[in-house]
Amino acid sequence: MTTLVCTSASKAAGPAAQTLPYPSFSSYVRARQPVLLRTARSLTGNPSDAEDLLQTALTKTYVAWERIEDHRALDGYVRRALVNTRTSQWRKRKVDEFACDELPEPDPVPGGDDPAEQQALRDAMWRAIMRLPARQRAMVVLRYYEDLSEVQTAEVLGVSVGTVKSAVSRAIGKLREDAELGVVRQ
Repeated sequence: MTTLVCTSASKAAGPAAQTLPYPSFSSYVRARQPVLLRTARSLTGNPSDAEDLLQTALTKTYVAWERIEDHRALDGYVRRALVNTRTSQWRKRKVDEFACDELPEPDPVPGGDDPAEQQALRDAMWRAIMRLPARQRAMVVLRYYEDLSEVQTAEVLGVSVGTVKSAVSRAIGKLREDAELGVVRQ
């Protein structure tokens, strides 16, 4: 025969102890996802890989949800699933790197131009455009950067089409003579 020693302990072991902090898997995920995602990011270093890792660990947790006796220790369970899954991924990783004597050269960019040179030309072009008078600069930008027609440019600026044509022609002439653009093009 068993004798109760402490009545308050027996009450605590009753229905009140059976209440779970997370009644369902979805409520657990909603409540703890930000914290668990931070843990996954610390394991992977990449936000996309971290999301995949967390999803895999949560899938494993969902499958074992009914078998987990102490739902107060769910974070520890999921963290262990994160670490184990990441370790498995690391072990299964296929290495496609081979040591060689020479470094491979990157494939040339179509058109043969170096991206750095293209950027330098773009920067020089904007500096040259900024040196144009305001009216010519506005017409060149509307005409060639905004891709408006001569008629549309004239309407936007409230001038005649002939004014747009002559001002753009003079602006292009100034750009052709710009010393900085000449150096970059050569």
